[in-house]
Formats: sequence, C-alpha cells, structure tokens
Amino acid sequence: MTTINKTHALGNPVYPIMFAIGLCHLFNDTLQAVIPAMLPILKSERGLTFTQLGLISFALNMVASVLQPVVGFFSDKKQKPYALPLGMTSSFIGMAGLAFATDYWMILISVMFLGLGSAVFHPEGSRVSFMAAGSKRGLSQSIYQVGGNSGQALAPLISAFILVPFGQKGAAWFLIVAAIAIIVLSKISAWYKKQLEEERLSKTKKVIISSLPKMTKKQVGVALGLLMTVIFVRSFYVTNITSFYIFHLMDKYDLTIQKGQLFIFIFLAVGAVGTFFGGPMADRVGRKNVILLSVLVPMPLALLLPYVPLWAVVAVLGLIGFFIMLSFSVTVVYAQELVPSKIGTMAGLTVGLAFGMGAIGAVVIGIMMDHYGIFTTMIVVSVLPLLALVSFALPTDRKWKLRA
Repeated sequence: MTTINKTHALGNPVYPIMFAIGLCHLFNDTLQAVIPAMLPILKSERGLTFTQLGLISFALNMVASVLQPVVGFFSDKKQKPYALPLGMTSSFIGMAGLAFATDYWMILISVMFLGLGSAVFHPEGSRVSFMAAGSKRGLSQSIYQVGGNSGQALAPLISAFILVPFGQKGAAWFLIVAAIAIIVLSKISAWYKKQLEEERLSKTKKVIISSLPKMTKKQVGVALGLLMTVIFVRSFYVTNITSFYIFHLMDKYDLTIQKGQLFIFIFLAVGAVGTFFGGPMADRVGRKNVILLSVLVPMPLALLLPYVPLWAVVAVLGLIGFFIMLSFSVTVVYAQELVPSKIGTMAGLTVGLAFGMGAIGAVVIGIMMDHYGIFTTMIVVSVLPLLALVSFALPTDRKWKLRA
C-alpha cells in the first residue's frame, strides 16, 4: 500500500498566522455575541416582544448567512486579501450604531452592518486558516473556530457585567475590540497578499489532498445535503440555548438575568473546548467519526434538559455544549474536502448556513414562545437533535498514515 507523505504535499503549518486569525475570530464573534447578550436588556428597556427579539437575531444572522457563500464564491475566483479589515470596519460601524440606536429600525440596520462584517470575515478568515494549516488542517480549523466560539461564549458575561450595569450604551466599549481587530487583520492581510504573490510568481498551486473517496457530482451533492442537515440541527439548537434558554432559567428557576447568563456561559465555554478538541481528534480518528460522536451524545441529554433540577443544569448543559460543538470545525473541513476546489465557498456555505439556521431558529422560537409559552417551546426544541441521525449516511473518510 502506498503511503502518502501529507506533510510534504501540503507544506508546513504557519503557527503565528493560525493563532492570529483565531484571535481575530474571537474579536469578530465577541462583537456578534453582543446581540444575544443584549436581548434581555432590550426587552426590559425597550419593551420588545419575543418575536421582535427574534427578528433582531434574524436580521443579524440572515445577512451573515446569505452573503457568506457569495463572498466565498467570489473570493475563490479572485482573492481580496484586504477584505478582512474592510469587513471588520463594517462591524465597527454596526456596533457604534447599536450602542446609540433610539428606534427599533435603527437597531435592525445596525445589526445588519454587523452581519455584513461577519459575512466578509468568516469565509476569508477560514481561507487564511486553510492557507496557514499545512498538514494540520484539523488543528488549524480548530484554532480558528475555537477563537470564534470563545467570542460567542463571552455573550453571557457581556450581558451580566457590561450590559446590565451600563444598558444599551455599554455596547460602545466594544468599539475598542473592533479597532484592535482592524489593526491585526491588516497585518494578516499583508501576509495573505504575499502568499498570493509567491504562488503567482512560482506559477504553481498548492496540492489539495482529500481524505474522502472519489465521488460523482451526485454523490457529493447528497453528502453535502446530509452535512447541511447536521449543521441545521446544531445551529437551531445552539441558538435556542444562547438566545432563549435564559428566559427558561428565569421562568422555571426564578434566576436573575446575571445568574442565568452564567449558565449560558458554561454551555458556550465548554463548547469552545469541544471545538478545539474536535479538529485534532478528527485528524486522528476521521471526520465522520467525530461528527457521529457529536450527534449521538447530546440527544438524550437534550431531551432531559427541560426537566432536570437546577443543580443538574450545569452538568447537562456542559456535556451538551462540549459534544454538540465537537464537530463545529470538523464539518467545515469535511465540506472543503468534499469540494476541494471551492475552499472559500464551502467555508461560507457551512458557516453561513449555521448563521442562517440560527436566524430562522430565532424567529421560530420567538414566535413559539409568544404563542405557546416558554416551557412548551423548550420541550419541542429538545427533540430536534434526533434529526441529526442522518449523519450515519455520510461517506466515511479514511485516516492518513504519515511517514517522516
């Protein structure tokens, strides 16, 4: 059997860039995290309904969702290294508008600017992570995605310690985060541009090796459909926990916003740890195996969550968070290996779909809560992870045997 030397084929990892783009992902998703963190504040200060809160999340995530694969498609045709700091500038504008918006429509416009910034950042950031990965695709994507999930994990702390004391205007503090991100991304873009110039001068392209078997276009299409179903389930459920589970904690356990948000932080923080381990684990045991593990473990726990006593909520939430996010970076790499000629498009499609499903989920959950109550909504959503059983039908990837 022929052994493939993957290290030589793909090149050496560029760790400074891997960590720098992961840090910027943390900055970007910290800005995005301000939105779900602000929902309880907007409900109390502005008197908004659950449906209106859902539409705010919809506006943010739908813009990011729709535009991400579009950005990825065009960047696959012609790379734009300095799109990264420009996208973050859009987020800066959105955050400034959000902090000082006085009307509901102004809030919606502001979150759309944040969504646009995210739409530009994610496919381009994933491309940089891929370029810097060398032979460590799973690790590089995990570093990149754990940065984003760590930023999302800050949402409850942002709510508890910044937005509750300072209110809506507390969002202005995050303009500092956006400014720092613009500076770091400008440096990364310079490296990105240099890599493209070196590739153009050498007139060679990097070899892209897939761990998946050769498939027809129809088989690839079916596999992508199955993968998107898994991403849909994960995104819908995570949106429920990050944006609306706080109301269940307040209603069922009589917790304050600040105490309730600490439970959400545990879910997201442990989820970020799961994201980090998922990539290296997939490099060793295979992408599909990690996706299956990420699907099977959370199912019974999700069904139990609405009923458990408060003392058990932390453990159940933590376990769900760790395992459900284990496949976050893995699904991106899996999609990129399904269609290795469309790295940006696949990154934009998979992560963009996550945003889009989160957007739809936010509206559906908000409407259900207004019409059927909080507890009934939690029960209905707890059944959703069962749909991810379609992951058993995904093509099995092979593991690489590396030789120095």
